[in-house]
Amino acid sequence: MARVRTRPGLRSTFAAVAAIAAALGGVTAVTPMAQAATPAAAVTPLPPELEAVRAAEATRIYGDPAIRPLSERKTGLISLGDSEISGEGVGNYDPATNTSANQCHRSPDSAIHRTGIPADLTFNVACSGGYTGNIRIGGSKQYADELVQSDSLAIKARNTKIKMVLLVAGANDDLQFGPVMTDCVTRWVLSQGTCEPKYSAGWQARVDGLKPKVEATVADLKTVMRGAGYADSDYKLVVMGYPSPIGPDFYDNPAFPGKLPGGCAGYDSDAQWGRNVAVPAFEKGVRAAALAAGATYLDNSRLFHGHEVCMEDAWARGLYLDLGDHFPWDENTARQSFHPNYRGHGAFASCLTQLYDSGLREASCADPASTGTPVLQAGAWDSLYAPLRNEATGNCLDSFGGASANGTKVVGWDCHAGRNQGWWYDPATKSVHVELTHDRCLDVPGANYGAGAALILWNCHGGANQRFVRDGATLRPAAATGMCLTVAAAHEPLRLQTCDGSAKQRFA
Repeated sequence: MARVRTRPGLRSTFAAVAAIAAALGGVTAVTPMAQAATPAAAVTPLPPELEAVRAAEATRIYGDPAIRPLSERKTGLISLGDSEISGEGVGNYDPATNTSANQCHRSPDSAIHRTGIPADLTFNVACSGGYTGNIRIGGSKQYADELVQSDSLAIKARNTKIKMVLLVAGANDDLQFGPVMTDCVTRWVLSQGTCEPKYSAGWQARVDGLKPKVEATVADLKTVMRGAGYADSDYKLVVMGYPSPIGPDFYDNPAFPGKLPGGCAGYDSDAQWGRNVAVPAFEKGVRAAALAAGATYLDNSRLFHGHEVCMEDAWARGLYLDLGDHFPWDENTARQSFHPNYRGHGAFASCLTQLYDSGLREASCADPASTGTPVLQAGAWDSLYAPLRNEATGNCLDSFGGASANGTKVVGWDCHAGRNQGWWYDPATKSVHVELTHDRCLDVPGANYGAGAALILWNCHGGANQRFVRDGATLRPAAATGMCLTVAAAHEPLRLQTCDGSAKQRFA
């Protein structure tokens, strides 16, 4: 049996990096067609081989193999999908899923086992490297001792009263997110040049290719649940998106150990492209599929902002080469890299608990004031951020140069709909976040509220100098409401000035 090592960080020298390129990826195959939706009905008998598995499981749970009425069953939660939700990266795996014949890497510390949703039993049938073809009805087994994930759902749904079905899938279909990320890291370590030019032109086409597959997978899961006797309203079907594991602002971490020791190996521009372009496009695709299929959607794309690899209190594991358990090096050597760690799965669990209790059909989750505690927000992030256009100049507030590091100045600039011109006012914390990262807020440096003080971006912390009130079309520091955010002329910095009612102090 392979040993499990839990020490985070880099565990090799440069010579080991050549092994990374084959790691982290799933496989591709043609997925079967979605089955037609049917209304809820009586329980449909399973094929004999699955019925035998179900009966054995029921006996373990209840002492006999009977299928009980829903009202007499134990309650359950279940997660399906790929490495993002299986527990890959936590480092504490079910031994049966950490062998040479099975690398699903399921962890008892994964999110589904740690929510606050009341349930008697929790099931994790997700598998590292899985793609939608390993989940769908009639799909393929990932390993010989694994079931197709939809078959596992069919069994659990007959033996328990499932309250929530969680699906996290799509990264290993057309997107091939793991191999792309691995290639980006390898190119930096071997000084081969940035990976963005290699992938950016075709990225949207990859996203477009995965959308119908995720949508069809959701439809199949609904079909499975109906076959088990459930109406669609009897449970919550949640599709969760993927957070960005790395960003370009790690230099602001006062304890930044360096890229190799910290495991955030990669070009700065590639990290910026991943956070600002690749992950947002992926999120939009998954969101579109979830909404089209009638699932509840949880947007976690900004959840790890401020907690990325090499940032403070990281919620993702950095580059990790498991040479001791995979020698000679193989495709599994680096598969644990850039996945949610124990704290990351705790954040997922918190968001899922809040979502379940909220009754919302679409919500977002992030850590808005760097407290380490995720907060749920109604709606997806893309629907919440918008430009702030100055009435006098026609310019939009702009994070200068597309930067998001601490101290970045904020100016009025020609409107272009870029993410460095998107802003969200959080009414709960009274903070103004830039769309580039949820970890950077509009800030009055040193709490100097005097006339002419220029505003900047800084780590969100919920302090008084990051709290603003909206008064009509004006924005004012909560601690100095007689001062207004002002853009005196085109391309000028955003400053505080005494409120005078002029157009240069109004933003639409």
